[in-house]
Amino acid sequence: MFAVRYRTLKYIGTISYRTQVKMSEIKKTKRRSPSPPPPRDQAKAVSSSIRERVLNAAFSLFREHGFSSTSMLDIVTRARISKRDLYALFKNKHAVLAACISEHTEQMRRTLDTTIPVPQTRDALTKLLVEFGISILKTMCHPDALTVFRLAIAESDRAPEVGRTLDSSGREANLKAVTELIRNAQSLGLIGAGHPAVLAARFFAVLAGDLLIRLLMRVREAPTKREIVARAHAATEMLVPLR
Repeated sequence: MFAVRYRTLKYIGTISYRTQVKMSEIKKTKRRSPSPPPPRDQAKAVSSSIRERVLNAAFSLFREHGFSSTSMLDIVTRARISKRDLYALFKNKHAVLAACISEHTEQMRRTLDTTIPVPQTRDALTKLLVEFGISILKTMCHPDALTVFRLAIAESDRAPEVGRTLDSSGREANLKAVTELIRNAQSLGLIGAGHPAVLAARFFAVLAGDLLIRLLMRVREAPTKREIVARAHAATEMLVPLR
C-alpha cells in the first residue's frame, strides 16, 4: 500500500513539475515577444502631433528671445518632449527654423485661386484685385508674418535656404499668380498692353511700396484698415484704370 501511495504522489509531483515548466516557458515567451508596432496611421498622427508641438514651441521662443538665444533644450522644454523625439524630426536648430518659416509661409500665402474662372468684366476684375490686395496687406502686416521676415533676414547668412523658402513660397508665388491673371485679362481686353510680369511687379510696388521694410525696422505703425483699402484700390487702378 505504501508503494502505491508513493507512486501516486510521485505521479502527481511529476504532473505538477511539468505544469510549472510549461507555465514558465509561456511567461518567458510573453516577455520575449515584442509588442506589436502601432498602426501606421496612429504612428503618423503621433509624429505629426509632436512636430506641431515642436514648431509652435520653437516659433514662440524665437519670437520672444530671438533665434540665437534659443537652444534646442529650450525647445524641448517648451514643447514637453524628449531630445530623442526632437532630433528624430530635426537635425539641428536651423532645420527647426526652416520648418517654422515654411509652415508660417504656407499660412501667409494668399495666392489667387487659379481654379476660379477669369473675371469677364472690368468690374469683376477690379473687385477681385482689390480683395486680393487687401488680403495680401493684412497678412503681410500681421505680427507673426513680421516675425517670420525678421527671422529669415537675421539668419540669411548662416542659413540662406531659409530666405529662399520664404521668397519662393510667399512673394514669388503671389507674383506668378497675379502675372497669370493679368495675362488672361489681357486676352479678354480687360487690361491694356504691357508685359504681364512687369505689370504684376508694378501692382505689388504700388500696393506695398516701402511698407514692409518700415514695419520691419519699426519706424512706423501698422497701416489702418482705411489705408489698406486705399492701397489696394490704388494698385488695382494702375492695372484697370477707372473710366
